[in-house]
Amino acid sequence: MRSYHFDSFDGTGLVSHEHDVPEPGPGQLLVRVKAATFNKRDDLIARGRYPLPPRPGVVALSDGAGEVAAAGEGVTRFGVGDRVAGSYWNRWHDGRLDASMLDQLGCTHDGMLTEYALLDEGAAAPVPAHLTWAEAATLPCAGVTAWTSITGGPELPAGATVLTLGTGGVSLYAVQLAKALGYRVIATTSSPEKAERVRGLGADAVVDYRETPTWSAAVRRLTGGLGADLVVDTMGPETVNESIRASSLYGQVVLLTTYSDTAADITVAGADWAQTMAGIRRVFVGSRGDLEDLGKVVESAAIRPVVDRVFGFDEAAEAFAYYRTGRAFGKVVVEI
Repeated sequence: MRSYHFDSFDGTGLVSHEHDVPEPGPGQLLVRVKAATFNKRDDLIARGRYPLPPRPGVVALSDGAGEVAAAGEGVTRFGVGDRVAGSYWNRWHDGRLDASMLDQLGCTHDGMLTEYALLDEGAAAPVPAHLTWAEAATLPCAGVTAWTSITGGPELPAGATVLTLGTGGVSLYAVQLAKALGYRVIATTSSPEKAERVRGLGADAVVDYRETPTWSAAVRRLTGGLGADLVVDTMGPETVNESIRASSLYGQVVLLTTYSDTAADITVAGADWAQTMAGIRRVFVGSRGDLEDLGKVVESAAIRPVVDRVFGFDEAAEAFAYYRTGRAFGKVVVEI
């Protein structure tokens, strides 16, 4: 079998290796991986900028889905042939994250860019039957992050307004999930073409942030001066103050990115902070229970995750390079 690894963290990228197909031990699943997909954290790991120290030689990528090929002794949750995805945090099954659970696929634990993956049965979740393998692979990080951004804090009021930024995987998931939950959605994007596509996913209004750099004012106009009840901020240092200005008096700003190549620190302007009672909340993906809850909503609402482009397994390095350009509308997937 073949796998793609991070042998170093100097920006080199993915390295292909061949090795034997592993045997599942007690409580483990051997998963024939069908598709895997990239997230921002994979680029951070490759460049040595991820806050959780990765294991040298780790099989890359947290996100993937496949079919159970074999089950080890004592496995009860799944059987051969079941469709599963691996949970982002290998040992965080439910409740709150703590220091004993800091074990991530594709970082400290071998990930999903491989022909066969070993998963603890507790780290696997079923995937909705209507999803293709490419779509199912997008659930564990982008999907769960969007889900916990919307549902992981104080309950939103009926008819709440959710603001999403840009057209990355998390933002597009947030548009679809917020609409499925009955909320009004305002999205920002960078072109009329993207705006039309975001409206097609359910956004009620779209603001072009290139034409309107102070997009918070546009959001306030669209909400009758009240602001958004929830802002899913995927950009962090560059946008946090606009997000605060766009928020309602008791709104929530979910700050998903805390640094970038152009800004190392989050700086909140005192004048903006003084005018609001809004709270800033952090999300670090979510538990296996969150992945399971997401799957139920995706299935019941017949949500189709947005896939920008699909590459073959031999093209994994090219897929990673394309993902790193930042041009994708939705997810970049490798089919295996």
